[in-house]
Parts: sequence; C-alpha cells; structure tokens
Amino acid sequence: MDEMNGAESLLATLVHNGVEVCFANPGTSEMHFVSALDSQPGVRGVLGLFEGVVTGAADGYSRMLDQPAATLLHLGPGAANGLSSLHNALRARSSIVNIIGDHAGYHRSLDAPLTSDIEGAVRPFSDWVRTSTSANSIADDAADAVGYSRSGRISSLILPADTAWNSADLYTRAPSAVEPTPVSIDSASVEAATRKLHYAGPRTAIIMGGRALRSAQLEVAGEIAAATGATLLAETFSPRTERGASRPVVTKIPYAVDSAVEMLSGFDKYLLVDARPPVAFFAYPDKPSVLTPQGSSMITLSPIGADSLEALEALREDIGACVSGASAGFAGGAGIQRAKLAQAVKPAGAIDVEKLAAWLSGAVPENSIVLDESITTGRDFYARTVHSQPHDYLGGTGGSIGWALPVGAGAAIASPERKVIVLESDGSGMYNPQSLWTYAREQLDIVVLIFANRRYQILRNEMANVGVPNFGPKAQSLLDIGGPNIDWVSLAEGMGVPASRVETIEELARDFDTALAEPGPRLIEVLL
Repeated sequence: MDEMNGAESLLATLVHNGVEVCFANPGTSEMHFVSALDSQPGVRGVLGLFEGVVTGAADGYSRMLDQPAATLLHLGPGAANGLSSLHNALRARSSIVNIIGDHAGYHRSLDAPLTSDIEGAVRPFSDWVRTSTSANSIADDAADAVGYSRSGRISSLILPADTAWNSADLYTRAPSAVEPTPVSIDSASVEAATRKLHYAGPRTAIIMGGRALRSAQLEVAGEIAAATGATLLAETFSPRTERGASRPVVTKIPYAVDSAVEMLSGFDKYLLVDARPPVAFFAYPDKPSVLTPQGSSMITLSPIGADSLEALEALREDIGACVSGASAGFAGGAGIQRAKLAQAVKPAGAIDVEKLAAWLSGAVPENSIVLDESITTGRDFYARTVHSQPHDYLGGTGGSIGWALPVGAGAAIASPERKVIVLESDGSGMYNPQSLWTYAREQLDIVVLIFANRRYQILRNEMANVGVPNFGPKAQSLLDIGGPNIDWVSLAEGMGVPASRVETIEELARDFDTALAEPGPRLIEVLL
C-alpha cells in the first residue's frame, strides 16, 4: 500500500469502522486531517462556523442513527467552544468521536499562545480521552475511540500536529473497533420487578429513558402496563421519543417540582428502564430535591447502556409465566393505551401560547423530526402533540441551552428523507445562530419556528421559584432581550435561509404549509 501519514491512517480507520460524517471547525493543527478528507470519499465533511454547532450537530446525528459521528476541533479553545453542546450530548448518551488537534509535541514546551491542558478541559465532557503519542499509534487509537463510542459514549482523541503529518510507517491496515463488554441484564432484577408488578401493579410506575423511548421498547412496556395496571412514565429530559398517533402513550414527568411531586405521589414502587431516579432540575428553597415519595422503592430493570428491549422482553415473559391471566394482555398488543389522531385545530387571530399549542397539535407532519426548545412558550407542546401524526420528538437533555438549532442540523443530515421541525425560543436561539449558515450551505430540509417574546421568560419564572421578591429595573434589564429587538428575518436571510415574520395564526399556518411543501431550510419568526 502507499505510504500514509498519521492523519490519513486516522481517516482510513474511521471509514473502515463506519464513521460517515465529520462535523468540523478546523485550524492550523488540523490541516493534514482536512487534506486527508479528499482521499476518503466515504467521509462527508460538514463545516460549522462555531464549535457549539459542530458538537451539537454530532449529537443530533447520533440521536437519529445510534452510531457515531466525528467532530474536528481546534486545540483547547476550539474544544472549549464546543463543550456546552458536548454536555448535552453526554447526557443524551450520544455516540461521538471528537478529534482535537494540538500543537506538535516538540512545540508544546514553548508555551505558545494556544497551548492548554486539552485533556483536562475535555475530560468532564467525555467518557474516554486519549492523546496519540506517534503517527504509528493513531490508527489503533482511532479504532479504540470508535469502539468505545458505539455504546452511547463520547470519545475524545487528541492529535498532536506532528503525529498527523509524520509518516505512519508501521501502518498496514485499518484496525477494527472493539466495543466494550455490554452492560448485562440482571435476572434477579427481572424477578424482583415481576413480584412488584404482581402485587402492586397500579401503584408501580415504569420510568422509561434514553433509548427505551423507541417504538419497539414502548410496545413491550405498553403490554406490561396493560397486563399489570402499571403506569408508563418518561424522564423529563429524553433525547428522542418515538410518539404520536397509534403509538403507545407515555406520560412525561413534569419539569416543575410541585407538579412532578404530585404526579409521582401516586406510586410507591418504580422500575427504571434506561433511566435515572427522578430528581429536581435545580434546588429550590423549601422544595424537595428527590421527587419520589419518602420510603418508596426503586428497581433498576435495565441499567444505563444495557439492552432495554431485552430487559423488557424478559420481564414480559416472566410476568406471563407468573401472573395468572396476564399473558392474555400480551396478545397482539391488546389493551395498550395508544394515542389517537387528533382532529386538526384551526384557531385564529393574534398568536398566544394556547393557540400555538392547539395549532401545532394538528400541524406536525407525519414522519417528521420535532426538536423542542420552545421553553416557556411551549409548555403545553409535548402534551398536545401526543396525538399528532407519528413523529420523533427530540428534547433537551443536559440543560445547556441553545441546543435545538445545531442538533437539528445533525438530525437532518442523518435523516435527509424526513422533514425536521425546530421549535426554538428567541433567547436560546441566539446561542448558536451560526447553525443557520450550515442549514443553507448543506440545503438541509429544516423548518425553524422562532418564538419571539423578546425576554428570558424562563428566568423570570425561576426568580419566583427560588423565592426572590419583586425585582427592580437593573434586574429586569438582565431578563429582557428587547431594545434592540433581534431581527430574526434579517439574521436568517443574511445566512442564506429564507425567512418571514408572522403575527397571526392564519399567517403562521400559511407560511408553515409553504415551508413544508418546499425542500431546503426556512425560518418563521413568530411574534408573541
């Protein structure tokens, strides 16, 4: 074979192990990697103008395909720019391989301006971190990074510039990735779950999270719930839920502490399926941090990262064998609570949050991908869209805001045959507006609805939640984003995305229908 440098051996290894997309914002230290892309047509390079777009897009890509995307980031500061989105990806248990350039080994001791502790910076936002020591080690390092990432983890491989440009003279073939030993299902937990459902089904909640919120798992969980009287709940923040008409209904645990405590007070036993015990998002004065009742019991049926479908099927089989008559509830999914397609609602006049939720319930197109970062404007969106056309619903996971625009880019690249709908608040949208440029360059089939109330309303609500009394003009100025108002139409069009502004439901429905009918990106600013 022709001699390769380290960067070329890395690209060959990524291709060999099924990595098809690299979201990138490169710099000097990564130029040999960039050059190597031309020799590997199997890897698509997608440029983001800010690293938060790059890492967020990789998150969205992985959420849809359950396989890793690569990112290319420039030294410590470049990686730091992407950490906010990596935090969300870590919580979403997305599969990502970060390639982070560094100074050549002999240059680091000179303390040049971009020198930093890259390993220290990325370790809290990664499950696996390694720095390649030579051009000859890069291929094996890359294979390890890909293998580790496939189970829903983030790998960060740091590539000193000289390891990329030096000859990989010992490279003979691309190594195959070896995945970590999968997390096993504990038969004792399955038996314990069966006993709980047998004796206290109606007082038991099955809390679903992560990859358990896919149709196959929800079908089995729905059968278990129908046969035992248990209730299906979803984690408050879930990376991707397959939902809508004809699919099993799963109720999301509310964000608000009081509402969550009230819902969960109806149960004293909980089964966790790829989920964590529910806790409050923040600590609040005089409110509990643990949302389940004191003295309640919890069993982990399927640990984080385990095969949740295997665990649920084992539980279904155990229940069918042990509970008299329960198996009848498993025949053909009989008794499962399924969403029924709602009739389209057509409110009229000036836009408010209630009308928006009613309109959206009938507007979600079939087989679409909906990303919801609508914050306070969309407080009723999730509940109203449960009866919409079948769709995938992508939510926030780590709490780092501004995620929806970049995650939408990755979702669209992963699923080009599906329409992507991004529901975005105006404040959060300003964290990664550069995403729109990538939409235009790649001609991604995305419709963005920007809900412009021109304030950080969520923070106003949090003021009350933490017990802050009435606040004055200085505090108010930090919670409003008007004066000047953000012109989303000009911003989008300046980045190549056609845009419009609407003030009534009729205008919104008209422009939304137009956007659905045309391929490519479109933004609609919705004034509230």
